Amino acid sequence: MLGAMLIPRSAYLKQISSLLGRYPVVCLLGARQVGKTTLAREYVRKNQPGAQLLDLESPEDLARLTEPLAELKRYQGLIVLDEIQRRPELFPVLRVLCDERPRRRKFLLLGSAAPHLLRQSSETLAGRIAYMEVGPLSMVELDANRWERLWLRGGFPESFLSKSDTASFDWRRRFRQTFIERDLPALELPFTPASATLGRFWSMLAHVHGNLLNWSELGRSIGATDATARRYVDLLEGALMVRQLKPWYENISKRQVKAPKVYFRDSGLLHVDLGVGTEGALLSHPSLGASWEGFLLEQLSRGAGLEAEETFFWRTQHGAELDLLVVRSGRRHGFEFKRSSAPTLTQSMRQAFVDLKLDSLTVIHSGTHSFGLAKSVLAEPWTELPSIARRLSRGR
Repeated sequence: MLGAMLIPRSAYLKQISSLLGRYPVVCLLGARQVGKTTLAREYVRKNQPGAQLLDLESPEDLARLTEPLAELKRYQGLIVLDEIQRRPELFPVLRVLCDERPRRRKFLLLGSAAPHLLRQSSETLAGRIAYMEVGPLSMVELDANRWERLWLRGGFPESFLSKSDTASFDWRRRFRQTFIERDLPALELPFTPASATLGRFWSMLAHVHGNLLNWSELGRSIGATDATARRYVDLLEGALMVRQLKPWYENISKRQVKAPKVYFRDSGLLHVDLGVGTEGALLSHPSLGASWEGFLLEQLSRGAGLEAEETFFWRTQHGAELDLLVVRSGRRHGFEFKRSSAPTLTQSMRQAFVDLKLDSLTVIHSGTHSFGLAKSVLAEPWTELPSIARRLSRGR
């Protein structure tokens, strides 16, 4: 994972510094192998060289925390606790230490984004803790000449930086297996699916990536109910593996779809289940358009800092649709993702613009030029996505 810092993640480092200036506890949430530990060590090296680092997967460090309050009181300044989900009983101890006056310590926690971890920490440390999601590498962190590789391999540092496409694919295949068989059970969730069942379900989701979720069909694919299928999707969403995109519907005359869509958040993990290991295989795959759409949707969402309650898709029973609707600061921005170098204004786009009362509609395409399609409708190349995300982050 040391290779991850070959790519500076300066925006994350600045965000950590800002949050620690305002809160006594900052929690970095993200999947395993996404680079949280490397990022924390880099922050310590640059800003807090005297910080105390404790790995809660290390038997030696765990032994030091047999009496956690007494042990943590020995230190001052910044204390980093890695894999905090292993010891959720530490949260009450952190509250006691945070409430001491004068305040002598701050805490940087690193953990997997399990729903129960968020719930326990927020309940115990209310008003004292800030959360920060650490995701895989993104377009805004990389030079444009590396974006094709990012789309193919995904953003997990070890996968992206592998010496070959074959090595990258093998790493992601092993990661998938380890995540299902070891990482999820280690979270000690109220329910943990059998790994074989979850593996089949994961593959099923990969093949409906970018499509509407049919809960009954998903449940039948693993011999379970639609309620169980919902729990499985929620589990994978809580672990930051997939994203559910909710439908937008309101009281307009046309009948609208009300089922959510699902997207794998990392395109590289999606490609493992699609059997896509090279650029040539990706460009000729039937799921090319869905992969492209999900990749750009994720990059735009992360680059603009979009929250789940700000993002939707829209589709009517008669076939009109919009890939992404962003509702932010009282404005409505529409986005279409087209694997085409010369997109045109379609009737579906016209209908979405009128029916949704859009302030703007942007068609992000695979070409190289920007051009207008109609008033407030602009086609922009995917190479402009970081600047589009910056504008959107400012509510424009």
